Amino acid sequence: MIEALENDEAAASARGQEPLILCENLVRIFWADKVEVQALQGLDLHVPPGELLAVVGASGSGKSTLLGILSGLDVPTAGTARVDGLDLRTMKRRERTAFRRHTVGFVWQQTARNLFPYLTALENVMAPMTYTGMRAQARKARAGELLDLFGIGYARDRRPDTMSGGEQQRVAIATAVANDPRVLFADEPTGELDTETGAQVLAALRQANAELGTTVVVVTHDPMVSEHVRRTVGIRNGRTSLEVLRDHEAQSTQEYAVLDKNGRMQLPRAFTDALRMKDRVRLALEDDHIGVWPQQAPQRPRGERD
Repeated sequence: MIEALENDEAAASARGQEPLILCENLVRIFWADKVEVQALQGLDLHVPPGELLAVVGASGSGKSTLLGILSGLDVPTAGTARVDGLDLRTMKRRERTAFRRHTVGFVWQQTARNLFPYLTALENVMAPMTYTGMRAQARKARAGELLDLFGIGYARDRRPDTMSGGEQQRVAIATAVANDPRVLFADEPTGELDTETGAQVLAALRQANAELGTTVVVVTHDPMVSEHVRRTVGIRNGRTSLEVLRDHEAQSTQEYAVLDKNGRMQLPRAFTDALRMKDRVRLALEDDHIGVWPQQAPQRPRGERD
């Protein structure tokens, strides 16, 4: 399973197919009080269609900036950012509106931002479909099917203020996929929920991926979320730093450092701290690997013998 996941992108490239989400050397610079802040510093990310992916990182790592760009809410400073073949740097305002209505769906962390408070669950799910020209009866039927799919059909006639946070998030997922988007983005979808309720929301995201074929990207700092997906991408200092591939059936996990096209790689901080690596390291090319050593070997405690 893990080998199949690793080969998905290579196979697509061989067929001349672009990943559904393509970021290469992506840069986003902000200015705050005349100080330049580089939120993304040459980030690379490829996501094939149908993937269930978690993007994890600490606060300030750049993951929220990446999500804003990929969902069409922000524009990159430099580099390549494409979703479903659409160039997010050159997209005009009208194209960006159509992109957010039809190509991507979005679930916010704050449950109150996802739903209209004066509409029932069924009416909320029907609302995005008004842009498609679908007849009212067909919209109602599809909304009911989606609520049933995510196990929230019993709340179809209830307004958000009568639902729990987990119920609101499942209705929000149904609303986000109502127009059959290519990608569903979820920003910390379990951030305001307890562990059990969060697991129900993650199950709904897995259903959207497995049963609707929607590519799902979850952005989070919660390590529990990454355990529910097949692939996890870690972001640190505005770049992708690691990838973890999981085969839940075989209960196997493999972690990789990310090597970009310029040969750059971020070593895990725990490794560099343990060996006191700083500023410079020594490299050596071996037959089947590259050796990395600190500039100066760490001093052994006094009295320790070989």
